[in-house]
Amino acid sequence: MLCRKNNSKNRNEGKGGILFSMATKRKSKGAYMISSVAEMYAIHPQTLRLYEREGLLRPSRSDGNTRLYTDEDLERLEFILNLARDLGVNMAGIAIVLQMRERMEEMNRQMQGFVDFVRTEMLTRMQQQPQQSGLVPLSRVMRSQVVRESGVVTGQGRKKSS
Repeated sequence: MLCRKNNSKNRNEGKGGILFSMATKRKSKGAYMISSVAEMYAIHPQTLRLYEREGLLRPSRSDGNTRLYTDEDLERLEFILNLARDLGVNMAGIAIVLQMRERMEEMNRQMQGFVDFVRTEMLTRMQQQPQQSGLVPLSRVMRSQVVRESGVVTGQGRKKSS
């Protein structure tokens, strides 16, 4: 979440002039107009328009073509502002970081899908097979036990002749 210095008079200001994220104020599933978002984050509405023009933010539009920012848009904006303000990343860098983040999330979804598939496949195959006492056939287990009990074992599982 975003934490930043703010010298303006703000009711949400904490100790030492640090303004904490507005996440606690926006737990609803509503949408916010550009003026509200700009005021919440102490940025100019033109900055939000610039972020949209550069493809960093994609707010939805109302029937009257008003930009509407959802909670997800605000989380993304907080991430963008953190990169820009706190880390000094420029617009091109922000775009690259966001693109990499989206790719990582997609790869994570694909990996989770693969894990789910493998889990389902294993359960299906385990249910289809008759119950066995172990993974290794009994005849191989018995042979190796006999060889071990009778003396020294070579790499092939046979007794070394002395």
